[in-house]
Amino acid sequence: MDFNFQVPTRVRTERGLAKKIGEFFQLLGYQKVFLVTDKGVRNAGILQAIESSLHESSILFEVYDEVIANPSCANVMVGVKKLKDFDPDSVLAVGGGSSIDAAKGIAVMAKNSGEIIDYEGVGKIPHEGLPLIAVPTTSGTGSEVTSSTIVTTNSHFKAAIISPFLYPKYAILDAEITVGLPMEITAATGMDALTHAIESYTSKTSNPASAALAIYAIGMIKDNIEKAYFVGTDIESRENMLVASMLAGAAFSQSRLGNVHAISHTFSGVFNVPHGIANATLLPFVMKFNLPACPEKMADIAKALGEKTDGMPVKEAAELAIQAIIKLNDALNIPSNIKDLNVSLDELPKLVEDSMRSGNVLINPRLTSSKDIEEIIENAYNGIL
Repeated sequence: MDFNFQVPTRVRTERGLAKKIGEFFQLLGYQKVFLVTDKGVRNAGILQAIESSLHESSILFEVYDEVIANPSCANVMVGVKKLKDFDPDSVLAVGGGSSIDAAKGIAVMAKNSGEIIDYEGVGKIPHEGLPLIAVPTTSGTGSEVTSSTIVTTNSHFKAAIISPFLYPKYAILDAEITVGLPMEITAATGMDALTHAIESYTSKTSNPASAALAIYAIGMIKDNIEKAYFVGTDIESRENMLVASMLAGAAFSQSRLGNVHAISHTFSGVFNVPHGIANATLLPFVMKFNLPACPEKMADIAKALGEKTDGMPVKEAAELAIQAIIKLNDALNIPSNIKDLNVSLDELPKLVEDSMRSGNVLINPRLTSSKDIEEIIENAYNGIL
């Protein structure tokens, strides 16, 4: 029962708070802000109210809107140079997981030497960076409350940097800015959050606190993702998805993840597959692989996903969790195999090698070899469960 539990990020949920961000920064005492985002957020018009609020509150700011999907080390370091030229006292991230991850790297590298990739691994960053306030515009990564950032190397490997210095100081959850999300992004990010919660719950390093957050998040996502997807403008389901994503992020920041993320990161790095879609498509295949190692937890997941499991043998109930994910993916128009994601088995040796480099393999509930990873990928390619 030995475990540590720490979620130092202060979370504030309030509709319309993003439009008052300047007042929020005034209360915190920050006067010069480096705003990190991407062109998609810019083109969606989300920044207009935020920039106006900063102006009205006399907060000086500069915008770095060059963050790319699956941000590279170079992408982060360009932002670091621009930040140092501006010399702010704080960093504001507005966007999805890519923007928040990039902002984390930029904020911490403001006070550390070298390049962000120098700190790949756990606990290698020596100094705290600039304070970061994160405003997620999607309900998926939970990056606004985690201690990790993911950057893509020149060899197309998605490297994880994990440090308590990467936790944002504040996370602002404003459902109003997620209402306009396209259906495909709602599906991808929502299933990303669900994958976080499931992998956190079944992780070898799960603890009572992380498990409680994870299983609650699973139920919230099940109850809200389809309404957020099909209705879109329903503010309550959007808000619930934001909160569920945050809870899943807080859970996996304690427990880490598993084989889905170990493999899906390689798809994003090599083939630039959207992370959430890669997770969702892989999830049933990894759950099938893991089932013998954690049938009781899988049965819990089935129940949280709304399956009727009372009186069933544990293994039968556990199988229903996999079927529930398959049905949910189908409802959200997510492919049933990775071939449809343009993943090629020509790259199988690299995919296996890079997957095995991930620390997530070590805490996956079932012991995993290179051969196992190869079989999971092949089964997922052919759609064989």
